Amino acid sequence: MKQIVQDIKNGNTILEDVPAPVVANGQILVQTTRSLVSLGTERMLVEFGKANLLQKARLQPERVKMVMDKVKTDGLKPTLNAVFSKLGQPLPLGYCNVGKVIAVGKGITEFKIGDRVASNGPHAEYVCVPQNLAAHIPENVSDDEAAFTVIGSIGLQGIRLANPTFGETVVVIGLGLIGLLTAQLLKANGCRVIGFDFDERKIALARDAGILAFSPADAVKSVMSITGDVGADAVIITASNKSDEIISQAAQMSRKRGRIVLIGVIGLDINRSDFYDKELSFQVSCSYGPGRYDIDYEQKGNDYPLPYVRWTEKRNFGAVLQAIGSGQVKVEPLITERIALHDYEKIYGNMAGSGSIASILVYDDKQEPPTNNVGLSDRKFEGQKGVTGIIGAGNFTSSTMLPALKKCQAPVKYIASSGGLSGTMLAKKFGIVNSTTDYKQLLADPEVDLVMITTRHNKHAAMVAEVLEADKHVFVEKPLALNKAELDEVLYTYGKRNKTISVGFNRRFAPLAVKMKKLLGDPGAPINIIATMNAGFIPAQSWVHDMEIGGGRIIGEGCHFIDLCTYFTGSQVKAVCMNAMGADPQENADNASILLKYENGSTAVINYFANGSKLYSKERLEVYSNERTLVMDNWRKLHGYGFKGFSSLSSSQDKGHAAQFALLLKTIKESGGPLIPLNDIVNTTLASFAAVESMKTGAWVEI
Repeated sequence: MKQIVQDIKNGNTILEDVPAPVVANGQILVQTTRSLVSLGTERMLVEFGKANLLQKARLQPERVKMVMDKVKTDGLKPTLNAVFSKLGQPLPLGYCNVGKVIAVGKGITEFKIGDRVASNGPHAEYVCVPQNLAAHIPENVSDDEAAFTVIGSIGLQGIRLANPTFGETVVVIGLGLIGLLTAQLLKANGCRVIGFDFDERKIALARDAGILAFSPADAVKSVMSITGDVGADAVIITASNKSDEIISQAAQMSRKRGRIVLIGVIGLDINRSDFYDKELSFQVSCSYGPGRYDIDYEQKGNDYPLPYVRWTEKRNFGAVLQAIGSGQVKVEPLITERIALHDYEKIYGNMAGSGSIASILVYDDKQEPPTNNVGLSDRKFEGQKGVTGIIGAGNFTSSTMLPALKKCQAPVKYIASSGGLSGTMLAKKFGIVNSTTDYKQLLADPEVDLVMITTRHNKHAAMVAEVLEADKHVFVEKPLALNKAELDEVLYTYGKRNKTISVGFNRRFAPLAVKMKKLLGDPGAPINIIATMNAGFIPAQSWVHDMEIGGGRIIGEGCHFIDLCTYFTGSQVKAVCMNAMGADPQENADNASILLKYENGSTAVINYFANGSKLYSKERLEVYSNERTLVMDNWRKLHGYGFKGFSSLSSSQDKGHAAQFALLLKTIKESGGPLIPLNDIVNTTLASFAAVESMKTGAWVEI
């Protein structure tokens, strides 16, 4: 299928050929008929992409500070690699999509094949969207009109926050597409609406819709004159401008105790006296409404109860469609042009100089079913060993895995991604033959020996079992499983197949870890380990903290150091105790100390903290053995105390990924054994489960 994407690195807007998505549980697959180009939002993205590195840095000063902090802790090369990897990720454009449903996932009861729907899908011939981000289109609303649903909901959410009542005077600053729709919705709500914009064409369109519209030259005086010096009851700002003057004018034209709501993007250096004197309220509107960016609502399909949350983003979609259908909001006059998808450059070629209000992309009515695979070369793999398929095209795959696989000349035949876009871009960059959205193609291909899984954690165990069932070797980025039932499923399938399981416990392959192991030799006595992970803060709403999806950071990430401690002790964990910070820590706590008791008498303490400074080393390790001490700092420096002939070693940061993947490919090609003994992998996994259980029970948990 075709999809419009933005290359953030060089600013090019591309019509890319990518595999169509496969419908997932709780989602619908839509064949697009129309999509609306949001000129304001998309122009900003395009212009940002065209900016050079210095200009990009000036536009995002907060990210520059993050980069500089990372240089201090991780070094220049790893930081630059991370930055360029991020810039290399494609950005799908568009969020106002209309089409017909061609497939429904499990759990969908509201939609059926053939329904016309509006959603926040991108500019693509096929989109897969969750049920709470799509709405039925009434029969009397055309596809062209329905394309305004999502962008209209942005304006509607701003109105709901302003909470206008019948007869109030509301000012709309900025009569772009969102502003014009906002003004019409306010008028339909019984408000007297005043609009301001510099563009005479937009002013004319607003006046045609019954709006009092003017140039903003004397905006404050105009509002005060119209309201008899009372001022506006509410001001909704839909403009995009870096100036601080707009927020100042909004305050000056407001009545005492008036409301100001920001939908657009403006300068926000607020003059305190402007707001203090009138006791004004100010609020920033978030996208389409309640539910936005809430994983439970959007991805899991858990609706908010209507009696308590009357207007969610989905219900806002429906309200806008109803207003269009009833004629209260007229969008046809706003359509400047209708452009076929393949002529997209007529819109994106000169967005800065475009005089369009609303541009509609028109899609072909394809009769053949969508294809889930795009072949990018005719490279052959006949007779080769170690042919690889990758499932997952996220940041770890792009920035760490694929560069390492390329370095060791791994024969990668497939990369599978849920949306198709990220996988396709990575396939082109790293010379992968096929990009697919159907990972089962990898399992069915007899040439594929090894499947590597880098999806979200909740999919790991089931996919590992599927790969083993397909009689292929499997590598899965940690963790192997999120609970005992998942682990049992993996082990049951493993018992039926003569294939290896490898888990991404890369730290044991890091050069400094290998050096430490060599220096320690066979201690012949128990050792003590103190491991500190200055993991950094992750927002509570992140999927990593969701026990059903990410498993929490101890199971999902802390397992790295459990395995590393096992590597150094040469033993297995027999008991675990974990204490977490806070009076009532939850099971997904990420500020905790883990005590490990090993069968050979060794002990380890893993301090996993998320509340430390980013300026401090992210990882630190101390090992005490036979009156000797090793201290490793952030995989860049190693100091030895009490070792003959060794005192210190420095290197560029290397966490062992490259060595891990090189060894993995070597063992697959040579039909060797697993990189890490399965008993160690299972023991580490069980120890991570035990850590969480220990925190909940307040007692040691035996493995």
